[in-house]
Amino acid sequence: MKLISWNVNGIRACVNKGFKDFFEGINSDIFCIQETKCQTGQIDLEFDGYKSYWNSAEKKGYSGTAIFTKKEPITIKYGIGIEEHDKEGRVITLEFDSFYMVNIYTPNSKRELERLDYRQIWEDEIRKYLLNLNEIKPVIICGDLNVAHKEIDLKNPKTNRRNAGFTDEERQKMTELLDAGFVDTFRYLYPEKENAYSWWSYMGRAREKNVGWRIDYFIVSKDIAKYIKEARIYSEVMGSDHCPVGLEIKI
Repeated sequence: MKLISWNVNGIRACVNKGFKDFFEGINSDIFCIQETKCQTGQIDLEFDGYKSYWNSAEKKGYSGTAIFTKKEPITIKYGIGIEEHDKEGRVITLEFDSFYMVNIYTPNSKRELERLDYRQIWEDEIRKYLLNLNEIKPVIICGDLNVAHKEIDLKNPKTNRRNAGFTDEERQKMTELLDAGFVDTFRYLYPEKENAYSWWSYMGRAREKNVGWRIDYFIVSKDIAKYIKEARIYSEVMGSDHCPVGLEIKI
């Protein structure tokens, strides 16, 4: 099974920058996107052979997630059942026979860390939610999780130590998630691989120089880690300040 995740930084803009070509060429079984930045009715985007599910933020032009899937899910859930979090359209969960697929767009702590306290609350609630799912059947999590977990996951760890996405608090929450029974699929296969990033600033020709961060993930329940076949970062794919990431798993 081939899975793709991509923070498109506005799906309407990304469609004009090659989104459809990549989508059709990759032929994934499930394709998740984050930061759609659109409401229902603002875009007509369908693909033959796929069902689509969209979760928009209440605020226009902000946040939002979507999933395209070849196989119809058993159940669909938007959000995690907590209004404070769910109004931003950040989570979609699809239940299939043998696993849950959870598409997540984690809140950014922002430039002055003004949202770091909220982010900590979010992290605890999303972890509880995922652990509850994991008691029923294995979970595959994907999305822009807005954290570079280890120093190897960004180009300049020392100068970014207290910046959003690389605070000790955010990194600790990722550690807590993994320690609770989950696996970062890319590091599972490539624990020492350097210069592997999924996001680059638009400033200072960062992408051209590969001065980036790995903040987009596929994370799976430990129980199914042995079925991971490949984890990929499609750094050559343009259209957003993020690139797509992928997982191949036999489940």
